[in-house]
Order: sequence, then structure tokens, then C-alpha cells
Amino acid sequence: MSDTEDTLNGGRVYDPEADHAFPDEKLNEVLPALLEDEEVTTLLEAQNVNAVTRKGYNDHGPKHIEIVRNRALRLYDLLKAGDCEFNGAAEQGLAEADEAVIIALAAQLHDIGHIVHRDNHAYYSIPLASDVLDRFLPEFYGLADAVRIKAEVLHAILCHHREEDPLTLEAGVIRVADALDMERGRSRIPYEKGGRGINTLSSRAINNVVLKPGEESPVLVEIEMVNAAGVYQVDNLLKAKLDGSGLEDHVRIVAVNTKSEDRLVERIEL
Repeated sequence: MSDTEDTLNGGRVYDPEADHAFPDEKLNEVLPALLEDEEVTTLLEAQNVNAVTRKGYNDHGPKHIEIVRNRALRLYDLLKAGDCEFNGAAEQGLAEADEAVIIALAAQLHDIGHIVHRDNHAYYSIPLASDVLDRFLPEFYGLADAVRIKAEVLHAILCHHREEDPLTLEAGVIRVADALDMERGRSRIPYEKGGRGINTLSSRAINNVVLKPGEESPVLVEIEMVNAAGVYQVDNLLKAKLDGSGLEDHVRIVAVNTKSEDRLVERIEL
């Protein structure tokens, strides 16, 4: 993946031929099967019904999951390149290669609780994801390692919810990546249906999000706003998820308003 741009291709994020400083062979084994899994694919489609069709919230379906998954793995890339130490897999006695697997699985399954209800969906995601992981993981892991992978994935899923504090850097990555899906496309469905809530309007104020290596921290997040409504996405949503994530000292966020006629807010830096 390029050091200067985000890739949202819906496919394998990692290039097995690339010169990474960390192993990704296990992810390249697991990820294609995860993306083709019929039950998971159906869950991602079904979870948008309560969120969008019935409640009028922003997109929480397959496109949201694709963006969160790829941005979570991009964050992982950059944090590892910046010598950040991940503790989830390590403290379970798992391999370094399992860090990215935990992140990919948690990103893919973090919102499936929406099929039960939008409210408290993170808690509903836990038993649903547990069932999926019990079926899926034995294809790639022995029993003991599958249980440990499952434990870390469920922790990361639960902690994307702001009420729960991440205890691992893997979980912190999921929490922040979830908030990094903030561009205009996120609000497409409710906006076209007439939705004009603050989540929808503020999403439409964000034109682009790019993750790249930073000079003062491992990760620089550059956000292009086209009007001041984007401040809600940056300050109320992204900042709130960054706080307490464990990534606060590793991620720098710069949001710039590029619309010359709207200078109510020109720049935000976190």
C-alpha cells in the first residue's frame, strides 16, 4: 500500500511481495476467505436495514465495513512502521502475524449487532460474532489459538463502542478506524431519502480522508472539509473515539477547510 494514499479496493490490503517489517502471510490466507464468506456477507447487508432503512442513520453496511477494515489495516501498517508495540496477540501468546488477523476480523464483524437493533449494537455483536468465529477460525487455527484469537476479536468489537475502554492496541485501532469513515459517501443513503440530521450533514462536509506517515507521530490523518459542519465529525466523533483508544500519542489529525467562501473554521489540529 502506498505511503501517501488510502486504498479502498475491497480486496486484499496487504501485498505478499511487499517489503514489510512485519509478517502478513496469515492475513493473506485468512482475508480472502473472510471476504467470500456467505454468512458474513449476508450479515453485512442485513445490518444496514435497522441502521439506515428503519432508523435513518448513516451507512453501516458493506461499504462502511470495507472502509473501516482497510483503514484499520492501514493504521496497523503505519503504527508498525513507527515501531508501536501491539499487545493483544502478544499477551495471548499468539504470533505477530495474528495482530493483523485480529484487526481484520474485528473490523469485518464489529457492526453485525445492528441486525438486532441499532441501540447497544456493540453488545449484540458479541454473541453473533462468537458464533461466526467458532465456525470460521478452525479452518486456519488449532483449537487453543482459535480461542485466543476469538477472545481478542471480541474485545476489539466491544471496544469500538465508546463506553468500553480498549485494553489492547488492536482494539484501539478498530475504535479509531470506525470513526475514520466520515466522507460524503457515508451519508449517501439517508441524504437521498431526505435525512438532514447532524450526522448526515456533517458527513457531507468531509470531502477526503488520507492516512500517511507523520513526522511528529507514526500516523498523520489529513481531512479535507468543504464547510464548517465537518467540525462535528472531527471534534465530536473522531476526537471522542481517539480519546481513550491508546492511540492518542501515535496519531496526529489535521482537518482543513478548503472552501474559500466558508472560513468560519479554517483548520483543526488534534
